[in-house]
Amino acid sequence: MEYEAVIGLETHVQLKTKSKMWCGCANEFGASPNTNVCPVCLGMPGVLPVANAEALRLTVLTGFLLQCEIPRFAKFDRKNYFYPDSAKNYQVTQYDRPSTREGFLDFEFNGGISRVRITRAHLEEDVGKNNHFDRHSGVDFNRAGVPLLEIVSEPELTSAEMAHAYLNALIELLVRGGISDCDMEKGMVRCDVNVSVRPKGSTGLGAKIEIKNMNSFSGVRHALDYEIPRQIAAVTRGEKLRQETRRWDDLGGITESMRSKEDAHDYRYFPDPDLLPFTPTEEWIASIRAVVPELPLARKQRLIRDFGLPAGDAEVLKSNDALGDFFEKAAAGGNNPKGIANWIINNLSAQLAASASSLADLRFTPGQLRELVELIDAGRISAKVGQEVLADMFATGDSPAAIVDRKGLAQVSDTGAIEKICDEVIAAHPGPADDFRAGKGAALNFLKGQVMKLSKGKANPGMAGEILERKLKG
Repeated sequence: MEYEAVIGLETHVQLKTKSKMWCGCANEFGASPNTNVCPVCLGMPGVLPVANAEALRLTVLTGFLLQCEIPRFAKFDRKNYFYPDSAKNYQVTQYDRPSTREGFLDFEFNGGISRVRITRAHLEEDVGKNNHFDRHSGVDFNRAGVPLLEIVSEPELTSAEMAHAYLNALIELLVRGGISDCDMEKGMVRCDVNVSVRPKGSTGLGAKIEIKNMNSFSGVRHALDYEIPRQIAAVTRGEKLRQETRRWDDLGGITESMRSKEDAHDYRYFPDPDLLPFTPTEEWIASIRAVVPELPLARKQRLIRDFGLPAGDAEVLKSNDALGDFFEKAAAGGNNPKGIANWIINNLSAQLAASASSLADLRFTPGQLRELVELIDAGRISAKVGQEVLADMFATGDSPAAIVDRKGLAQVSDTGAIEKICDEVIAAHPGPADDFRAGKGAALNFLKGQVMKLSKGKANPGMAGEILERKLKG
């Protein structure tokens, strides 16, 4: 019997706020242990939490990014459990009335567009971090109370590769929307995987196995590459899988059983008595809807459609908002968007990397880059000279035309002048000239290169090639 995997993901994303969810403690990474704490985030008796307005706004904005319904009533609940990293012995989360629900995410996969439904994106708080040493353990509560968004997918992913593509698309969406920086090295994104197997073609779900300890998207892929065959092998042997939680051992490359999987009743959820339900107004929701940015996939499709860009160029520009914005400004009113995209993706990006600078540091405008491409297209300068002009633009901020005039870089397109240079090159290199006459076409490129060298890059390369070929065949 052939089996297939059924995968759902729970992605925990740290929201981009200055302070924690219920108090004024800083939401920052790297502070000394237990310095960003107060009685509220430590759960001291008698304290009263106050919801972070920016976290609420980012939650609703995420709902719009994921095409979710935004309920007009949501509430906070206590999820009760006893772990050392939870000073309160409960976690404030949203259970049956979340702030967003029933959306979807479209993303590219296997040459097409896949859609995975989003069950909910609910707001909750983070807990502390356990630190284990040689002879003792400690808990750092700096992270306790940091606002998290848990984004829960429906079990509609079918492979490790599809899960990886979904996660990358989700993170790209959240960064684009300003929801989170999604820096996994700082613990801003964590993922739990729910996976089961079933006979191919059936509609029922097998025993749900949750895998924790996912600290990278490659870890998710590797864990699924191990866990799916493990489950298939088990059911093929006639074993009955049971719902459980397993951990991923990245070094060992295996999943290991931790405990039987809890059900909702095990956590004894109940409404938090210290927090009022969240009832957003229509005006407030409308103000957030008005600032929803263009989705990354939609931008890529528009760049291909409106500017005629190949998919590879559109992918680069949609994956880097600043670069994409610069391109659109440069291409506005231009006749060669593909050429402009090439110069931005290859030449401009290389200059930025070499100078360790960003687009914000540029001394020239997108319009000036368009002018540079137009000078090349018009044959006034060669592409090689264009590199020199671009470097000067970086240093001075001068317009391309001004630099060409100042340095005398204008391309020579005078037929007589180029013919004279070609004659000199043919006379100086009789061997390659004879090779071309004998049918070795590559020799022409060498001679053409010598023309460009002798003219200091100013000769029109197209004209140089035509004149050389005519003279050698004549």
